[in-house]
Amino acid sequence: MATKKQLMKAISVSEFGDPEVLKLKKDLPVPDPKENEVLIKVHACGVNAMDTYIRAGTYPEAQVLPYIPGTDVAGEIQKVGKHVDAFKKGDRVFTLGTVTGGYAEFTVAAADTVFPLSAKLNFKQGAAIGVPYFTAYHALFQREVIKPGETLLIHGASGGVGMAACQIARAHGMTVLGTAGSEAGMNQILKNGAHCVFNHRKRAYLYQIKEATGTQNIDVILEMLANVNLSEDLKLLSKGGRVMIVGCRGLIEINPNDMMLKESIIRGISFISSSKEEMNACAAAILAGIEAGWLKPAVGHEYPLAKAAEAHKEMAEGPGSLGKRVIVIC
Repeated sequence: MATKKQLMKAISVSEFGDPEVLKLKKDLPVPDPKENEVLIKVHACGVNAMDTYIRAGTYPEAQVLPYIPGTDVAGEIQKVGKHVDAFKKGDRVFTLGTVTGGYAEFTVAAADTVFPLSAKLNFKQGAAIGVPYFTAYHALFQREVIKPGETLLIHGASGGVGMAACQIARAHGMTVLGTAGSEAGMNQILKNGAHCVFNHRKRAYLYQIKEATGTQNIDVILEMLANVNLSEDLKLLSKGGRVMIVGCRGLIEINPNDMMLKESIIRGISFISSSKEEMNACAAAILAGIEAGWLKPAVGHEYPLAKAAEAHKEMAEGPGSLGKRVIVIC
């Protein structure tokens, strides 16, 4: 007699478009892990900008429809494939990627994208690690070697990647400046390692940054919205300064003269382009930061599974982040 298939709730996307294409399904089958995979009971899943690009159909790599969004899961192992010996049922874990999608009660992930979740962190914090911390570390140490004593400006620092970069850079001896669009966001940035913050919704904020840095200027800028800020970023850099682009939502015109005399560099960042060796190095550094106590993911807005569309809409149109947006499953 056939065993009745266990069902689960999940968000399914059957067409690309606005956030409303995120539909709650209550009768999807719980996936089975293959030999090098694990099944995870999801407690929380991070909401990334990449999720919104894929949903809208603007992400460079095409997504096969229908699909369940979500990569950054935190939860408990329910079942392991026959070749998995690093985890067992009941282990608390977080992921950097899933096979079947994280906006769901259960997900399957490749074992080599799963990491132990320290008892120092709750599941919501675990769901805030993945893409934000790996991206920040990858940008600052694997694509740009930051140095103690240098000045880093994080343009849009109140989101998941920005908060991660604040903590990482401060722990490694940099002078950290950040921008946000609200008083609450600015306060969060200060709590998470920034030495000084500026409101990028204020007309005079660029002058304030120049005044604060004086002749030193900025050595490195981590940019979350290049289509708005890149032209002005180039004017803030010191000689040999670097802009690391993490996020962009459109086109922008720049004046190359702003780069030439300073011999500055613009570099795009995408953690998904990193090698397996780089990912493992990121993981080692991040896990060490958690154990040392300086890496503490900041969770911002929380949403139930049924309000995934609201999470996507607020990410694009909301007043600004106060840490990582997470969907709380259970």
